[in-house]
Order: sequence, then structure tokens, then C-alpha cells
Amino acid sequence: MPLVSVVMPVYNSAATLGAAIRSVLTQTHSDLELLVTDDKSSDSSMDLLMEFARHDKRVLPESASERGGAGRARNLAIERARGDYVAFLDSDDMWLPEKTERQIEFAAAGDAPLTFTSYYKMDADYDGESTDFIPNGRIVRAREHVDYRAMLVQDHIGALTAMYDRNVLGTRLMPEMRKRQDYALWLSIMRDGADARGLPEPLAVYRSHQAASLSSNKLSLVPYNWALYREHERLSVPRSTLALSGAVWHSLRKRRI
Repeated sequence: MPLVSVVMPVYNSAATLGAAIRSVLTQTHSDLELLVTDDKSSDSSMDLLMEFARHDKRVLPESASERGGAGRARNLAIERARGDYVAFLDSDDMWLPEKTERQIEFAAAGDAPLTFTSYYKMDADYDGESTDFIPNGRIVRAREHVDYRAMLVQDHIGALTAMYDRNVLGTRLMPEMRKRQDYALWLSIMRDGADARGLPEPLAVYRSHQAASLSSNKLSLVPYNWALYREHERLSVPRSTLALSGAVWHSLRKRRI
């Protein structure tokens, strides 16, 4: 059975961390390691992580030496990965029990080194477990196939569903950026020639934190997207403008789910 390295950054996440970790440990594909980096939390997150580690040797917590943000925390975890696959889950989201098993089968059958799935959205105050989750109509549906060009216009990959094959792609770290590191990683993989394949089955649950304005969170990412297009992808101003306008429009549509 392939080993899956699950990457989880943590910062002051004690309220939701337990459910996120349990959603990994109860996967039907049990051959995994949960690589957690605590980014200098000031709550009880690290104590909770150590408690899980005492009861399950697959939980491998590490404390960052200094605050570096989610991207740096993910990279510290990726650097420790031993698995055939690297998958991602944030500390306030959850996987459904068959997520890893179904996605490995999908990746192997399609010879796809970068895969993702559809996922559900839940309210911010959901306090249940992944095994209790009742499917709803709030589904962000995975596109069947995504190439680099399509990805520039919209980030089609929900980070909580992404998984890449280390045996094919090697160990891929996220670029050192303040935000949009995950998007930059998917783009860099696709720029190198690997398209992404989407599994239509919803296999994860994303916690939707409501903003005061429907568009406020998405619009706040505009300067980071612009920097990504211009500095990381080195696109021209016209191409960056076109990509940015498409990204904002698609993001606002997805936000309404």
C-alpha cells in the first residue's frame, strides 16, 4: 500500500483541530503519516497535537522555530515527508473517510501525478465529525481536467483535496509567498508539464468562514494574485490583467455556493 504524507499547518486552531486530525486518522486507507507544523500558536493547539501523537504514532507534530505563515509551515512538513503521495488538509477542514483510498485509486488508474476532488462546504460553526457529516447541496465540483492555461484564469484545485505523486514529481515545495502559495505550487507543477485530473466525487469538507461582505475576502487577494502572475509566473501585463479578471469573477461565483 502506498504511504500518504498528509501536510497540515496549524495556528491557534484548537477549536477545530481535533475534528480535522480525526478525519485523517479514520481514513479507510490507513497507511499514512500526518505531518503537522504548529506555527507558534498561543492557544492549546500544540498540547492537543502532542496528545494525539501519544496515542497514534502516525501523528508527527513539529513546532516552527518562528512564525512564518501557512506556506512556510506547510513546507516544513513537506520536507519531512516520506510518502509516495503528498496530500494537504488545513486544521479547520475535514476529509470524508474514503477520501484517500478513492483518490489513490483514481490517480493510479488515470496515471495522474496531480489530482484533486470535489468537496462540500459547511458553515463555520459546524461542530461535528467527518463521520457525522450529512451530504448537502453545497458542492464545489471538480473539473475533469485542468491544464496550465485554464489554471491561470481560475484556481480549480481546492487545497484540502490536492494530492501529488512524489515518485513522479519529486518533492515539491510551495514558493515563499505571503499568500496564494498553494495556487503557486499547482501552477509550477503544471508549468512543468503535468496537467491535473479532478475526481467528481465530493470527498472533503471545507469550513466556510463568512465575511461581512460577500466579496471582501476574495477582493483582498487581488494584489497577491497580481504578484503571483507578474513575479512568479512572469506574465506580461495584458496576460496578467486577463488572468486576474477571470480569477476574480470565478472566485466570486464559487463564494456563493
